[in-house]
Amino acid sequence: MPQAPSEKALIPFVSVENMMRLIHHVGIERMLVELTDAIEADFKRWETFDKTPRVASHSREGVIELMPTSDGEMYGFKYVNGHPKNMAKGLQTVTAFGLLAQVSNGYPVLLTEMTLLTALRTAATSAMAARHLAPNSAKVMAMIGNGAQAEFQALAMKAVIGLEEVRLYDIDPRATAKTANNLTGTGLKVTPCTSAQQAMEGTRIITTCTADKQFATILTDNMVGTGVHINAIGGDCPGKTELAREILLRADTFVEYTPQTRIEGEIQQMAADYPVTELWRVILGQAAGRRNDRQITLFDSVGFAIEDFSALRYVRERLAGTNFYQDIDILADPDDPRDLFGMLQRSKT
Repeated sequence: MPQAPSEKALIPFVSVENMMRLIHHVGIERMLVELTDAIEADFKRWETFDKTPRVASHSREGVIELMPTSDGEMYGFKYVNGHPKNMAKGLQTVTAFGLLAQVSNGYPVLLTEMTLLTALRTAATSAMAARHLAPNSAKVMAMIGNGAQAEFQALAMKAVIGLEEVRLYDIDPRATAKTANNLTGTGLKVTPCTSAQQAMEGTRIITTCTADKQFATILTDNMVGTGVHINAIGGDCPGKTELAREILLRADTFVEYTPQTRIEGEIQQMAADYPVTELWRVILGQAAGRRNDRQITLFDSVGFAIEDFSALRYVRERLAGTNFYQDIDILADPDDPRDLFGMLQRSKT
């Protein structure tokens, strides 16, 4: 008779259903605040992490990526795709899962969905950047692109920096209607708009989050006044940008990991010596963030593995004492570590 797997063979697995249960248990705004703090804590120890641009496989349809990192004690990676045409097929543009493992023995300690978790960590990273780069008086945000990320961005800005109003625009009015409906009752004033220019009226934060895999000009130079913070999160692969390069010439640009952002971010449009500041240096006080009310700050965010590591670590800690996971038999555990074949033979019924 096959033996039941031992505890060594089991690791916690968080399904989409259980991730949703965990989010509702914690509360989405509280979780966004806690994730923001967890990511910032890891940015403060940036130099302890392995860092490499994500491993990407590009095609005409999209991209599939692996995003690994380690702090020397734990190792984490995320599998994630980006396929802009999926929506027309009734599929998600972005899906993801991730794993956290112990460096000391290589054994995984968590396997989890990361489609929802990526939306949360992306929004938390945006809010972390805004906490350091946006004007203190910023209470209104333009949200250009009202897809799957929009509500998370708005709620993170509300929870972390006190955003009061979000002005929505998408080329598809149904996306704007969806977002406006989902944000009803959240305490945010929600203003649907018919153009990007209208959405930007009176705002001090501009978030761009569109999905097309192409060089695009979502914002032109004349649309952006002084004293704003631009949170550009749509660019995440070569050949995909959202901002006119003239905006970058006027802005002070902040990035996660420079080698990756030069390949994938807005700054791929610019010369190799275009100056940028890595955000971790601002958080540690090694570099200036916002200096005055007229400065244009740009967070050229493409997403980086340390943010996923922080999210995985946070979820693992949050699972303690809950039943929002199931143990799955994913690791072979023979009685004698050398006798894998014998374990197979003994499993015959």
